[in-house]
Amino acid sequence: MDSGDNKLDAGDDPRLALPPCCLHSAEAMSAAVLNISTYKFAPLEADTLPPLRDRLRAVCADLGLRGTILLSPEGINLFVAGPNERVNALLAELRTVPGLADLAAKESYSAEQPFNRMLVKIKKEIIAFGVEGIDPSRRPAPKLAPRTLKQWLDEGRPVTLLDTRNDYEVRLGTFKGAVDPRIDHFREFPEAVRRLPSELKSQPVVMFCTGGIRCEKAGPFMVREGFEQVFQLEGGILKYFEECGGDHYVGECFVFDRRVGLNPELKETGSVLCWRCQMPLTLADQKDPRYVYEKSCPYCFQTEPHTEAGAG
Repeated sequence: MDSGDNKLDAGDDPRLALPPCCLHSAEAMSAAVLNISTYKFAPLEADTLPPLRDRLRAVCADLGLRGTILLSPEGINLFVAGPNERVNALLAELRTVPGLADLAAKESYSAEQPFNRMLVKIKKEIIAFGVEGIDPSRRPAPKLAPRTLKQWLDEGRPVTLLDTRNDYEVRLGTFKGAVDPRIDHFREFPEAVRRLPSELKSQPVVMFCTGGIRCEKAGPFMVREGFEQVFQLEGGILKYFEECGGDHYVGECFVFDRRVGLNPELKETGSVLCWRCQMPLTLADQKDPRYVYEKSCPYCFQTEPHTEAGAG
C-alpha cells in the first residue's frame, strides 16, 4: 500500500494513509478549509474514465485542491478539501459529467488542509465490497431520512440499528444500542450478516455508516439475503449530525482524514491515531499512562515483547 495515498475506500485501511506528522492535529487557527465528501452510483462508460481522470487531475491541479477522487464504471466517490470557491468550482465541473448533474456534497470546515496531495484514480468499485451482482444505481435499498430515524427513536419504535463500519471506527462512537458486526474490513460484512439472528429478517433494520456509501451496497445485499425491512440511513452519521445533532448517539464519528474524529457539531474532537498501531485514540485514551507518543497506546501496549531493563 502506498502510505502517501489519501485513502477513502473504507474497504482498505485508510488509517495507514496518514503519515506520522498527521496523527496529531495542529492547533486550530480558523476554519478556513472547506471539506466535501460525496458519492454517486451512476453508470459511467469504461472508455470515458481515462480521459475523465486526466481532465479532473488537470482541474484539481489548477485549483490547488487536495484529496481523492475514485472513478469506476459504477460511479464516483470523493473527499476533497480547499478554499470554498475552488471546491465549488470542482463540483460545478463534476456536474457537467453525464449522470452526475445532481451530485450533492456534505460540507464541513477545518483549520488546516486534511490531505497531503490530490489523487484521481480508476477503480473496479468506488467502495470495495467484493460481491458480484450488487447494483445500487438500479436496485437500491430504501433510504430513511435522519429526522425520520430520530423520530422513530424518540418514539421508542422497535428497530434494530446495524453499524456497517469497521471495528476501529465503531470504537470512537455509534448509536445507542446499535449492533456492531465486529469486522476489520468491509469485505467481511457479508459473512457478518449471515451470522445475524434469523428473526431479524422479518423485523425493521436500519443500517448506517459514516456518509452512506457502504450502506448503498450493504442494503441491497441484505435484501438479497432475505431481510424484508431493511433501511439505510440517508447521508450516514454525518448527515444525521448535521440535521439532528447527537441525540441517540454516543461518542464521535471517525473520519478518513487528519481530523480523525468529528463531534455532533461536526467539529474536530482532538482524537488522534496511534503512531504505532494506527488505532484512533480519544482525549481520554491520550491521558492513559500507556499512551506514549510514537511508542504505544492502550491498545498496542505490550502487544509485542518488551526487553526488560538490564536484560542482555
